[in-house]
Order: sequence, then structure tokens, then C-alpha cells
Amino acid sequence: MIRILICDDQDVVREGLHAILRTAPNMNVVGVVGDGAAAIEATITFSPDIVLMDLNMPGMTGIQATRLIREKAPSVRVLALTTYDADEWVFDAIRAGAAGYLLKDTPRAGLIKAIEGTCAGQTFVDPAVAGKLFAQVARSSSPATTTIADALNAREREILKLIAKGMANPEIAARLYLSEGTVRNYVSSIFAKLDVNDRTQAAVIALRYGLAE
Repeated sequence: MIRILICDDQDVVREGLHAILRTAPNMNVVGVVGDGAAAIEATITFSPDIVLMDLNMPGMTGIQATRLIREKAPSVRVLALTTYDADEWVFDAIRAGAAGYLLKDTPRAGLIKAIEGTCAGQTFVDPAVAGKLFAQVARSSSPATTTIADALNAREREILKLIAKGMANPEIAARLYLSEGTVRNYVSSIFAKLDVNDRTQAAVIALRYGLAE
């Protein structure tokens, strides 16, 4: 059962998300809050698996709340859910530690799939903002890729490429005919060498430096 916390400052959005998710047999909404500060308190109180986080809220923004949740409860994954597809929101959410970025008009099936995938370690980015992400990555590409590439062995580069495609450890294990434990060890090594804390950050580096092709 996936434990979900909903954070949005609009009553109609909170109620709509709650209505959608309570119909999913493998999901349990453990809390519904209306601001960033309350989201942090509820995360500590209810220990959700995932937080659906609105980003543009008065007071403490969803970006700030996401960063603090990742600091205080690093095992909790945050899925940014917003009406905004502007570049600054995308990158701020990623830098704050969000595991994915979806727009609020995502269809029910897509929302449920994103929640399930995010909990399994995948990275979901709404198609409406994926183009902006790749465009920014392309603009910021640097010839310094060799330094990063040389730090990883061939198998680690192969696994990083699959992480950048949003694949979870079980999928990578099946694709490469490795055990899940072996994949976990490789992923830990990749994180250490890239100096990142999660798959989203690793994927962004892979994209930025051309290691996802």
C-alpha cells in the first residue's frame, strides 16, 4: 500500500486528488494539507511514501517545503504537481530534490502510474516540460564530460544511461541480466562518484553531459 500526502493550497484541487486516489486499490491518502509548513509537519507525523506537492503556494513555497522534506525525511519522495510549466519551476523543483514533475491536468491513469513509478524509483517528467528540460540540458552541455565519464566504469555508465531513461532497479536488473542486489551496489557507487543523493540528480547529470545517449 502506497501512503500518500497531498499538499495544495486550493480546496478543489485537494478534494479532486483525494477523490481520484482513494479509488486506487493500492493507495492510501494519509493526509491532506494546504501549505508547505503543514506538509513538513504531516510528513514527520504520518511518514508517507510520497508527497504530491503543489509548488506555487503563499508563505513557504512547495520548492522550499520539498527541500526541507528531503533533508528531514530523505526516504520520502516528492512528486511536484503544478499548473506551471515555466523553466524556472522545473529546475527549482529538481534542485530541491523532487523525484518528478507533473502538471495538474495529468489524466487519472497517468497520475496513478507516476505515483507507482516514483515509489519504485523511477523519474517522471510531464511531456509538457520534458522538452524544456532537454533544451536546457543541451544548452548547458560541456566538453568536460570526459572527467565524469572517466570516473565511471563501463557497467556504471550503462546503468546510469538506464537510470536517465527512468528505469527502476528491477527493470535494469532484468535488462542487463544482473541481480537486483548487484544493481543496487552499482547505483550506490554511481551516486558516490557523481556526488548526488538520488536518481533524479544522477539523471540530470547524465543528460547534461551526454551520458544518456
